[in-house]
Amino acid sequence: MSASLLALLLAAAAFIAVLLAAVRLLRGPRQADRVVALDVLLAAAIAACIADALATGRTVFLDVAIGLALVGFIATLGWARLIDRGSDDGDEA
Repeated sequence: MSASLLALLLAAAAFIAVLLAAVRLLRGPRQADRVVALDVLLAAAIAACIADALATGRTVFLDVAIGLALVGFIATLGWARLIDRGSDDGDEA
């Protein structure tokens, strides 16, 4: 399989993931659902960067993908902690 075909398939899968995550982001119903949808959007952005790197042969897009992954990991931890602090059920672990 050539790199350009693989890049096209990866970009199409990322686009489908963006559409599905956008639906979950808008419909919710809980905050945790929205955080997971944002994480899926981030994964789709990383996949798009990798697809661009495959299609163009430029490795700078891989650096961008690594940066997105690091920032997204920290952001997901922050959102999860914020949701955990804001829970109304009163159970503490």
